[in-house]
Amino acid sequence: MTLPGTAPPADSGALSVVIATRNEAMRLPALLAQLASAPELVREVLVVDGGSSDATVLAARLAGAQVLRTQPSRGQQLGLGANLATAPWLLLLHADVRLPAGWATRLTRAIQHSPARGCAYYFELAIEGGPAALRLVEGGVRLRSRWWQQPYGDQGLLLPLALYGAVGGMGPLPLMEDLDLVLRLGRQVRLRSLGLALRVDGRRWRRRGVWRTTWTNLQLRRAWRRGASAEHLAQRYYADR
Repeated sequence: MTLPGTAPPADSGALSVVIATRNEAMRLPALLAQLASAPELVREVLVVDGGSSDATVLAARLAGAQVLRTQPSRGQQLGLGANLATAPWLLLLHADVRLPAGWATRLTRAIQHSPARGCAYYFELAIEGGPAALRLVEGGVRLRSRWWQQPYGDQGLLLPLALYGAVGGMGPLPLMEDLDLVLRLGRQVRLRSLGLALRVDGRRWRRRGVWRTTWTNLQLRRAWRRGASAEHLAQRYYADR
């Protein structure tokens, strides 16, 4: 990782990692430790906090990440970090994920063998938790990502910085920022699976129930496609949580 206020060396890693956080002090350190294990790949980690009231910011600084602060809006947070990235490739992550074994090797291979016209990559989804219904959710996500080219933000997104800029970057949306970006990417390039599963915290599904959570998410996305504002949907989403 590049320490705040220092310029990266000329031969530093190919990857800038941008993480949106809000009250993730319990989970963020493990993710940052994983990223720190691959200094040959990761040039910098930018943690963009959206108003945490816990020790998230302190944990990020202690891990050597660059810390930025803005209002709580995941699209705005990820966009702010991406705009300051210096490496030729971006990896956009949520703070409550765990990287799979072999992640650095797979990302390095994807970067080295990316098509000349550009490509974007995503992880498969693995949700922490025991209910068998979660395995059905994961299967549905696999189909949606491959056939409809619509991976979402909790799967991570790896793409060239130049491609990110060419499609207009991350919209400053409080919700649906991930779908907005991948739809624009899908008009330019094909999104490909990295073949490894990113493990996501299953607390949301455990707290609200698998099918209720899945149905609510589906309804929100349908409303957004029909023209509802991201701001209005974010109010509904967070009020329901």
